[in-house]
Amino acid sequence: MSDARVPYPPVEPPPSDWALGQLRPTDDEDLVAAGADLAPGTLLAAYRAGLFPMGLGEDGARPLGWWSPEPRGVLAPGAFRERRSLTKSRAHFEIHVDTAFAQVMERCADPDRHGRWITDEIRAAYGELHRLGWAHSVEAWRDGSLVGGLYGVAVGGLFAGESMFHSERDASKVALAALVDLFHADGDPRRLIDVQWATEHLERLGVAQWPRERYLSALGEALEAPHVRFG
Repeated sequence: MSDARVPYPPVEPPPSDWALGQLRPTDDEDLVAAGADLAPGTLLAAYRAGLFPMGLGEDGARPLGWWSPEPRGVLAPGAFRERRSLTKSRAHFEIHVDTAFAQVMERCADPDRHGRWITDEIRAAYGELHRLGWAHSVEAWRDGSLVGGLYGVAVGGLFAGESMFHSERDASKVALAALVDLFHADGDPRRLIDVQWATEHLERLGVAQWPRERYLSALGEALEAPHVRFG
């Protein structure tokens, strides 16, 4: 199930006024630069250069930071580990795609969440990327209620995961499993799901920590893969 307003293929916005693609990270810093804006062209230029935004102020407020982690958390094709318990949990949820993008972002931005960083400005910027067909949500529903999900940006063979949430056990993992099914369905080995920083939880699901140079090299190939049609 998908939102008919999300275009395919995605609409290319005007180019960025900022030369993010020319930035090069230093060996020991995740933070590459600060400033710029969140225009659609700027965001896409950032993802194509291996960067993503997160504010440097309190709770993600400005100034904007542009990040390239060392190492990078990556879920490669065939790497997802689905335990039997997760397979059983899948049967208890309905998966929808792009039917509640704004709600997913709102839940991910819950002010009561520890370490929250998604500001109203971020929500508006990614809402515009969604309208243009670049940003997507994968949602877990139960009994008509949204109980888990994730959102991110898809550019060619890259899915840059931004955040996920759950209000019922396993709901976010079920959404991630559904994303893997969808994004890797064609078997193209160039496709990458980027999770930014790996956690123990994500590593148990198959996420690996790649050196930044390996990620940036693989990113160039991933961007050449065809866009995935969500929904």
